[in-house]
Amino acid sequence: MDLRERVSEQVRTVVIGRDREVNLLLVSFLAGGHVLLEGVPGVSKTVLAKSFTRCIGVDFKRIQFTPDMLPMDMVGGFVFNMKDRAFDFRKGPVFTNILLADEINRAPPKVQSALLEAMQEFQVTVEGQTQALPRPFMVIATQNPQEFHGVYPLPENQLDRFLMRIEMPYPDLATESALIRRNLGEMDTDQIKAVVSGAELAEIMDGVQKVKVSDEIIGYLATIAKESRGDARLSLGASPRAMVHLTHCARALAYLEGRDYVTPEDIKQVAVEVLGHRLKLDQSAVLVGQANDPGHIVSEILTRVKPPR
Repeated sequence: MDLRERVSEQVRTVVIGRDREVNLLLVSFLAGGHVLLEGVPGVSKTVLAKSFTRCIGVDFKRIQFTPDMLPMDMVGGFVFNMKDRAFDFRKGPVFTNILLADEINRAPPKVQSALLEAMQEFQVTVEGQTQALPRPFMVIATQNPQEFHGVYPLPENQLDRFLMRIEMPYPDLATESALIRRNLGEMDTDQIKAVVSGAELAEIMDGVQKVKVSDEIIGYLATIAKESRGDARLSLGASPRAMVHLTHCARALAYLEGRDYVTPEDIKQVAVEVLGHRLKLDQSAVLVGQANDPGHIVSEILTRVKPPR
């Protein structure tokens, strides 16, 4: 049984019908990026993140973001030690391998700025001193797209730091029935077991780095980026960083598929989640009904651009 199936099997003991989301979380983790889980309350965003982390067997911490939160609540700060008569640095919850940032859009701008440094630089700065974060380090953030009161929408530069945005819709009828039946009793993520050791995980992540990307695939990626920047329905196309992130995800997916090279299909499978949240719709196109979903435009671009043979 491969890693993907082992992880999915464990997560299914608590969360039903989320195999695709689990696969995307695993791809993001192996690609070394962060994930934004977006969905209305009650669709198992937090439970999914907890369950996934327990399968991987790495250190995990959760922060519930609130409007009155301060940066030091996340990164920590210096505390006076009466015994030594000196200030010691007390680490905050950001010092972990996977950080669950619940309701990230409720955090005020200063907190979001501190998180941005952690996501981009894998470090935090406290009173002028830089503190390195553990590696691997991944942020799994959640947000409810329907909320408007007491929230601080994520700016484009912070959205761009997320490797993927994964939308979690309502379950279908059969899955909903199974969920209701499953939750008649007490369900606990503590029953989930780690399916990979630290040594095996390091070997897997090293293997992802060895996956080859041909010149033809790089040209294919560059053409996708060019098409997005020339689409009249978009005022902001895919950035170079977005295409690098897409490449990393395609390599991770290829590795999970048992290959040491990337194919166009690998790119197509993750392109909407990697590119959709980075594109900005042109408001004139929205007003005349030409566009309302960046992800749909990404799918159209993938249809237009011919993959290499």
